[in-house]
Amino acid sequence: MKRSDKQLKELESVLGKGKLSQIEKAIGDLRDEEAFEGAIGLLIALYDSSDNNLRKVIECFMNDMKDPDGREEVITEIRKPWNNATITMIASSCWQSGLDYSAYSGDFLKVFIERDYAAALESLTVIEEFAHEIESIVKSDMIKLLKSSSASPHTEKTTLTRELIAILSR
Repeated sequence: MKRSDKQLKELESVLGKGKLSQIEKAIGDLRDEEAFEGAIGLLIALYDSSDNNLRKVIECFMNDMKDPDGREEVITEIRKPWNNATITMIASSCWQSGLDYSAYSGDFLKVFIERDYAAALESLTVIEEFAHEIESIVKSDMIKLLKSSSASPHTEKTTLTRELIAILSR
C-alpha cells in the first residue's frame, strides 16, 4: 500500500464535508485507484458515525475489496474500540472479500469472545473460511482459550462457541 498524504488529506476533506453524492463519488474513485494508507481507516470511522445510506456504500466497498495490501489496515481497524455494528461489518467484509485472513485468526477469535452475537457470528465465519490454513498448535490454543473464556454456559453465544470448537477440532 502506498503512502500518500495528499490523497489522504483530499479524502478526509470530502468525507468531512458530509455531502452524500461527493462521498459516494470519492468511495467509487477509491475502487479505481491504487490503495493508499489511511483510506480504510477513514471509511471505517465514517461508517461508525454515519447514517444507514452512507453505511451501505462503505459496506459495499469493504465487501468488494480485493487488494491484499489492505488486510493489515482492516485488521488495525477491527482491533479498535468501534461500536459492535462497525466491528460486525468489518468482520463480514473479511470473509466476503475473499482475501486470506488466516494469519489473523487470533484477532477474529478475540472479536468472537469479546463482542456481541452478530460480531461473533461473522468472526466464526472468517475463522471457518480459513480454518484449514491454521496450524494445529494454534487451533489447539484457540480451543483452550474458547473453553476458558466461557464465563457462563447459558450465554447466547454458547451454541456458536460449540460450533467454533468443532470447526477448530477438525
